[in-house]
Amino acid sequence: MGSEDKGLGFFKEIGLASNNIGSYINGQWKANGSSTTSLNPSNNQAIAQVTEPTLQDYEEGLNACNEAAKIWMTVPAPKRGEIVRQIGEALRAKLEPLGKLVSLEMGKILPEGIGEVQEIIDMCDYAVGLSRQLNGQIIPSERPDHMMLEV
Repeated sequence: MGSEDKGLGFFKEIGLASNNIGSYINGQWKANGSSTTSLNPSNNQAIAQVTEPTLQDYEEGLNACNEAAKIWMTVPAPKRGEIVRQIGEALRAKLEPLGKLVSLEMGKILPEGIGEVQEIIDMCDYAVGLSRQLNGQIIPSERPDHMMLEV
């Protein structure tokens, strides 16, 4: 039984299927663990299958995050803010289908599911604003590996 048969046609819009890989590691979807079934808590019916990551997959993911953090720290705050703004826009573009997914997986009514996604969008907007604030003793600069100090 595919996702279309269960009224889950919105899955395609957000890149999901009946079977999904449960982790994104170093730029690719990857998981080598066992498969689990995601259930709708309101009726206990199967939503989709998810291949779980193994401990080795998690370790690889953590190492990739650690390396990415080193690069991310060298990016000037305003440029990081622009990336977060783009993430917020991508979420905004898929607000309804993502809200449907949250609603389905958490057993919430649709407006609550959409509200959960909207909350993340609002956090992105807030973070973008913070990336441009010029306060405190260290001031973000447009230049890589550079900052201005208040004296």
